[in-house]
Amino acid sequence: MPQAQPALPRRTVLGAIGAGAVALAVTPAASAAAAPAAAAGTPGAAGGGLAGGVPQTRAISPAGTAATRVRAGFPIRYAAVSWQGPRRGASIRFHRAGETGPWQPLPAGCAGGPDGHESAGAGALVAAGGADGYDLHLPDGASRVRSAAIDTAHGPVRAQARAVAGPLSFCGVEYLSRAAWGADESKRFKDGVENSPVKYYPLQTLTVHHTDTVNADPDPAASVRAVYEYHAVTLDWGDIGYHFLIDEAGRVYEGRWSGDDGIPAHDAAGNVVTAFHTSGFNSGNLGIALLGTLSGQAPTGAARRSLTVLLGALTRAHGLDPRAHTTFVNPVNGVTRPVDMISGHRDWLATDCPGGVMYASLPQLRADVAALGRAVRGG
Repeated sequence: MPQAQPALPRRTVLGAIGAGAVALAVTPAASAAAAPAAAAGTPGAAGGGLAGGVPQTRAISPAGTAATRVRAGFPIRYAAVSWQGPRRGASIRFHRAGETGPWQPLPAGCAGGPDGHESAGAGALVAAGGADGYDLHLPDGASRVRSAAIDTAHGPVRAQARAVAGPLSFCGVEYLSRAAWGADESKRFKDGVENSPVKYYPLQTLTVHHTDTVNADPDPAASVRAVYEYHAVTLDWGDIGYHFLIDEAGRVYEGRWSGDDGIPAHDAAGNVVTAFHTSGFNSGNLGIALLGTLSGQAPTGAARRSLTVLLGALTRAHGLDPRAHTTFVNPVNGVTRPVDMISGHRDWLATDCPGGVMYASLPQLRADVAALGRAVRGG
C-alpha cells in the first residue's frame, strides 16, 4: 500500500521548487527554433499572447450508419472515430476535390475515459490533411459508431473570453494556459450544465501518454484543440483527458480544467483534479501526453527535456520518488494496481500508448527525473 500523501497547500505547490526553480525551468522559446513555425492565430512560442485570436473549432458529429460516410463543408484537419467492439481491423479513406484516396488502417487508439463512464471501446483521432470527406470500414461486430469531422485551423476567428498577458509558470515550468492554446470553455458544458464536474484527490502516481497524432506537426496548438474536441464532445468526457500536453518544440500545454486559481492541474489545496486518461484509475493519477506518435520514433530532444523537467517539478513538489514502485489505490472505488511511480499508459489498460519506443525509454526517464531532483537538492 502506498503511504498516504497529505494535500499540499497552495504555497507548497507553487513554491516547493524554491531556489531550485532555475535548474528546473524549461523555456519553450529556446527550443522552438527547430520546430515548424506556428500558424497564424496560434500561441507564440513562449506561451504569451494570442496572435490574432483563435480559429473557432468546426465539427460535425454523426452517429450510426451516417458516421461511416461523412462529407463536410470545410477542410477536415482530423477525423475522430469511436465504436464498441473489436479494436483491430478498422480503416478509413479520405476524399479530396473529387478524388478518393486509398483505404488506410485506423490505429487502435488509446483507452481512456472517466471512471465509471461507458468505455469508448475503440477509437482514433486521424489526421485528415484538409480532406472534404471520409468513409469508414469497421470490423464485424462494431456498434455504437460515432465519428466527427474536425477543423481547428480554418474557422472564423473566435474572440477570447480573456486576454493572455504573457508566459505562465508552474513550479518553474513555463506553460501555455488553456486560454493561450484556445480552449473553448463552453465545450465543457452540455445543456448548460458542466458535463464532468471537477473532483480533486492527493497525487499518487504519474502516467506518460502519446496522443497518437501526426509527427512534425506544423500547428500543435490546433492539434491540442482537436484532442479537446474529440475527448470533450465526441467521446462525451466533458473535457480533455490529460493534465498536461507537450509538443515537439517542448512547449507545455495546460490540459484538464482545474479552476480559476491559476494553478494548473491542482486545486488551491494542492490536490490533483481527476482527468480521463486511464479509465478506472483516474483519481490521484496525473497524465502527461506527448503530441505525436512514438511507436517507431523517440520524442524530440526538446519534448523529452520538457517531460523530464515537468515530471521532476511534480514529483518534487509532491514529495514522490520517481524511481519508486507503488500500489495505486483509486480513492473513489478502491480499485488497486501495482505500478511504477512514473508509468506508461499500457501499464494500466490494453493499449499501445505511449508507443513502443517511448515505453522502452521509461526506465531511463525515471532515472533522469531522479537525477534532476538530486541536482536541485544539491546532492
